Amino acid sequence: MYNFALAFVICAAVYLIGEAVSNFTKAWIPSVFVTAAVILVGYWTVLPQTFISDSMLIPFGSTIGMYLILVHMGTVISIKQLVEQWKTIVVCLAGLAGMCALCLLICPMIMDRSFVIAGLPPLTGGIVAATTMMNAAQEAGLAEAAVFAIVMYCMQGFAGYPLTAVCLQLEGKKLLKDYRAGGVKTEKVSNEVDENSGNLVTASAKKKLIPPMPAKWNSAVMILGKMGIVVWLASMLGTWVVPVINMKISGAIWALLLGILFTTIGFLDESALNKSSSYGIIMFALMMYIFDGLKDCTAEMLLSIILPMVELIVIGVVGMAILCFVASKILKTSFLMSFATALTALYGFPPNAVITENTCTALAETPEEKEYLMSKMFAPMIVGGFTTVTITSVIIAGIFAEML
Repeated sequence: MYNFALAFVICAAVYLIGEAVSNFTKAWIPSVFVTAAVILVGYWTVLPQTFISDSMLIPFGSTIGMYLILVHMGTVISIKQLVEQWKTIVVCLAGLAGMCALCLLICPMIMDRSFVIAGLPPLTGGIVAATTMMNAAQEAGLAEAAVFAIVMYCMQGFAGYPLTAVCLQLEGKKLLKDYRAGGVKTEKVSNEVDENSGNLVTASAKKKLIPPMPAKWNSAVMILGKMGIVVWLASMLGTWVVPVINMKISGAIWALLLGILFTTIGFLDESALNKSSSYGIIMFALMMYIFDGLKDCTAEMLLSIILPMVELIVIGVVGMAILCFVASKILKTSFLMSFATALTALYGFPPNAVITENTCTALAETPEEKEYLMSKMFAPMIVGGFTTVTITSVIIAGIFAEML
């Protein structure tokens, strides 16, 4: 009775279990952690080791699927928002620099170097960084390092969620104290966010170099076809040795950069995969490809990597806090808010939006107070997630993959 269709159903079932728990706990327990745990226990008990590959999702998710997601990320980034939140971007970059620097300085002395290299990019970002490092580790024959990258991606949120909640609670109380004392005005803030990308919804009516395609011609296949052209260009550029630095730049990085460029000039649609109603299935395939790497993880292997994982997270967060503090003093911004935005590297969207809004709701006593808190904290948290997870972690992963 078991075939590719039933294997697909099993993949969907374990994925839905993760989503259900995440929704029930309002993202405090991340869906990726739950799904990974269910699959891991399944591998050790009743699920066949090949059920994900049997579903036929891997060939798509591991190749064109991953590149389409990267290009899509470029189509949802608003350059205008990034410019307006430049201090947030600087602070986040400083935090990631501190995380990488302290981990590279200390961690090789207390754990295997391959764990440090494979684990840092997922710690600074999301699924693309984890996929990149898993592939690099597997190609280098480092099975434990490949599993370490996946487990790091699944577990990092448990450090980020409580720390962010504390920072936002303390920052919110300070803001409310000033607000209640008088002398401050609320600013209208958009709290509409694309449910998949985390991009703040804005009404941008700027004319672009390439005019939009008529709706009757702009079908889902047309949108995906245009994205495919950009993916092809990125894959070709990924084989090119850049003269100035005398090294190749990962095709993943090119896909993100070209996604931004071609959206800016109008060749690609904004939020392209959502517009083509393709985001869900592509992300599903990519996530299943990631989780397939867990089939090599035995109980003994998991026990052997728990301590290095905790050490890497603790040292990384300390390094992030140190440089966030320095940057916040230089830029004259709140350290609590600066640290909270940098911590988005550990979970990204949608938890950054959920935690921020829940904090504002819990602290505010009136709708006006909530509006004020949202105007101060929501946009920086969303832009922070873009800076860390969507952009910088992809670049870091591209660099670190070469180091393995």
